[in-house]
Amino acid sequence: MTTYPTLFILLQAQDGLITPAQAEEHRLPSRTLRGRTQNGDWERVAPRVYLAGGHPYDDRARIRAAGLWAGEAAAVSGPAAAWWHGMLEKAPADVTVTVPRRLGLRGYPGFTVRRRDLDPDDVTQVKGLRLSGHALTALETAIAVPDGSAFLDRALQKHVPFHEVYRAYCRNMGARGFARAAALLIAAADRADSAAERILVELLRAAGLSGWKVGLPFQQWKIDISFPAERIAIEIDSWAWHTDVQRFRTDRYKGNALVGAGWTLLRFTWHDLTNRPDYVIAQIRAALFTATATA
Repeated sequence: MTTYPTLFILLQAQDGLITPAQAEEHRLPSRTLRGRTQNGDWERVAPRVYLAGGHPYDDRARIRAAGLWAGEAAAVSGPAAAWWHGMLEKAPADVTVTVPRRLGLRGYPGFTVRRRDLDPDDVTQVKGLRLSGHALTALETAIAVPDGSAFLDRALQKHVPFHEVYRAYCRNMGARGFARAAALLIAAADRADSAAERILVELLRAAGLSGWKVGLPFQQWKIDISFPAERIAIEIDSWAWHTDVQRFRTDRYKGNALVGAGWTLLRFTWHDLTNRPDYVIAQIRAALFTATATA
């Protein structure tokens, strides 16, 4: 190996893996590559992918081998990408790679090929491996694993914000399995809404505000949080209506009905509650002051 110093660096960076084209670039002749494989020093782990002696063929090498085998236009996807991103504890037995529709690549034992033209925003590179980005990976893995709902919740809490996952969903709407993704996304949004409501309650308590109620009935709906005496309604804009047209319409009907009935309507987002809590409380105080002054 001392004869090929740049090759040694490449092998270290690629978990001991190399393709014939890379070998040629680093001045390792094809006959030498074949010879090392024939005498057992190196191992062919996939078509056009070789493992140098002294390197284990572990999960990292296996997933990287799939990417090298599929080529520069491919992206490791789904649970394998989730494992690479640190979103899954256990690597999957089968590695999925997404390739452009124009490529005629067929599967190989342990490697599954899926044809889809990915948006550049859905592709990233981590430690030299081209793979799907966090947001698309979270969605595709949630579809694939048995506990998809729990996985998506963990991903949203630790790895990727909801708005990025939603945008990835929009870019891939209509793709195979994405009807299931929509259902998982709406359910996750509902759970996020409950968390947002709890945050607002904590903000109101910390600010010393009283006289508010959670879930006050109003016509056929319930107001998220309200100050009934002052007729102030506070609605938390739901992420769920981004993926559910009917829910979006219902939110708007409800808001219009509140305003028509003489209520002051305040709307806040998750971003407001978590990043601008002082703004939220200031808006509520201002509305309370106005309501009291005009009573």
